[in-house]
Amino acid sequence: MRLFKITCDEAATICDKSQYNESSIREKLMLYIHFTRCKICRLYTKHNILLSVFIKGNKKMICDKKHYILTEKDKEKLRIALEKQILQ
Repeated sequence: MRLFKITCDEAATICDKSQYNESSIREKLMLYIHFTRCKICRLYTKHNILLSVFIKGNKKMICDKKHYILTEKDKEKLRIALEKQILQ
């Protein structure tokens, strides 16, 4: 079982790799085993996935503008939407 123990830093790295389908099955297994004893890493992963989905869903709104700087109004919209998702 020691072969599957990882630190929280390693779990975060695997989580990030998983977002882009770059993690191996062994890494995913180690991550899920780590989740059984680490609530913080589970929460980090949940928020990471949520943020990725949110950004992908709003990419058109963000990237359609000729300049790539969000207005204050757009920033406020994103902040409110993220807060709603996190509080659910």
